[in-house]
Amino acid sequence: EMMAMYAANNISKGILKYANTGGVRLAGLICNARMTDREYDLAKQLAKELGTQMIHFVPRSNHVQRAELRRMTVVEFSPSSEQALEYKELARKIIENDLKVIPTPLEMDDLEDLLMEFGLEEDVDEDAIGQKAEEA
Repeated sequence: EMMAMYAANNISKGILKYANTGGVRLAGLICNARMTDREYDLAKQLAKELGTQMIHFVPRSNHVQRAELRRMTVVEFSPSSEQALEYKELARKIIENDLKVIPTPLEMDDLEDLLMEFGLEEDVDEDAIGQKAEEA
């Protein structure tokens, strides 16, 4: 989704800004899936464009909301569930990850092109920017 991609890119800009003075690096992206079309492929490509990796693709699960309603984590609520196993695998990957890079942030047009490449966004006429669906 565009806002998540925009956020990842902005974080990459911040890392790039402080990489030499603070030693900060990007270890990779984690995709918290919404289960949209081609989401996995898009996340992998965004990671590649930024010069990093996708650490893990966390699938969507109703266990998350059920646990939240009980003020628990998924691992506490349902430790043997598929979702709990996903989080345990994510934790393992984070702990064992040795790849830390200075990312190459994208320009806004490149982010939009990436969305269009994966068929998630129609090619938008510049005159249509800011128009409601009924107006376009």
